[in-house]
Amino acid sequence: MLKHFQQKTRAILRGLAAATLGFVLVANAYAQDFGAQDMGAEDMGAQELPLQEEKTVALAIDMELVSQTLARAETLDRLHALIVAHKGEPIVERVFRGPNINHPVNIKSASKTIISALVGIAIEEGLISGTDAPILPLLEARAPAELDPMVDMITIDHLLTMRAGLERTSGQFYGPWVLSPNWVRYAVSRPFVGLPGGGWLYSTGNTHMLSAILTDASERSTLELARTWLGEPLDVNIPPWTRDPQGTYMGGNEMALSPRALLAFGEMYRSRGVSADGEQVVPASWVKDSWAPKTFGRGGQLYGYGWFISQVEGHPIYFAWGFGGQMLYVAPTLNLTIVATSDFMTRSVQDGYRCALHGLISQGFAPAVIHGGAANTRMPMAARSWMYPELGGRRCMGGRFEAGLPG
Repeated sequence: MLKHFQQKTRAILRGLAAATLGFVLVANAYAQDFGAQDMGAEDMGAQELPLQEEKTVALAIDMELVSQTLARAETLDRLHALIVAHKGEPIVERVFRGPNINHPVNIKSASKTIISALVGIAIEEGLISGTDAPILPLLEARAPAELDPMVDMITIDHLLTMRAGLERTSGQFYGPWVLSPNWVRYAVSRPFVGLPGGGWLYSTGNTHMLSAILTDASERSTLELARTWLGEPLDVNIPPWTRDPQGTYMGGNEMALSPRALLAFGEMYRSRGVSADGEQVVPASWVKDSWAPKTFGRGGQLYGYGWFISQVEGHPIYFAWGFGGQMLYVAPTLNLTIVATSDFMTRSVQDGYRCALHGLISQGFAPAVIHGGAANTRMPMAARSWMYPELGGRRCMGGRFEAGLPG
């Protein structure tokens, strides 16, 4: 038994070393508008990359292109609501079908981005020591006694970045998980199909474990934390949502926010964690960490702490993505925040609907800001962000379904 564990540990360490080296080498080619230090470069003594200042962006917005893009949006029969804000002011605010703009709607896996924000605040409050904290001591009251020894290696970072190594609880594994009598025990007891800190394995069980950790560390429900830490300073309503059999609010799915509430959350991130009233809601350092590429998902997708990462014409686009097409896009260098809510009962990947939503941004609203008007001003670019995958990009070629993504 001991010999088997030692062999397993050596194999893990070799795998982690190779994975870390490979990602650091690639990550040195990436950075974002806060710098490169959170992608492993700092540990290697690298300097923070400077911002590029040669990209020109129009002061005006090409409203004709905005109107054309809005006309395209009107043809999407699953699109419910669309808000496009520039510098915090809506230039598009439409409800095509479904509830009104202030009514909470199920944002599905975009909930993972909200959970990430709560984790960042919890770390700032000293409730969690940091992203390198092992999860097992934080789940001590919930985890079963008999676990694979590799669970000891899983950290908060691994849960946030979908790199726990455990068999997923999303996709075809979702049903058995939510039908289990104890969601946390089920998730942490999954067999290992990868290494902690290794490849990306998209799993709602990871963010549900984070919800349990938040609840236990704070002795308050995740709903109460969300309302106190986010709802109150952003002046948005956060209604109760699904709970597991033990009463813990589901981490990473089924949260409900109105399109305007989702916009307020995105605007806060665009402003480096500061609300419209000037309150520091999420630490600026957490926004920086969340938007730094940490890993690669399927199709070359970049992922941080609950945010997908891409670019349009070199401008970084960070987005939250929920099943069916519940989307929040933030483009800091373009001063754009965009919300789209959709029918949440139908997959957005298989028939190209997700790509159609991406196209509204990559071919419409973003270029309308980049190329609009005659008077141009220079705007800083995220360092090397033109090397991020394009929004949609080859993942939208042919509409091929990608297993393990929100759908």
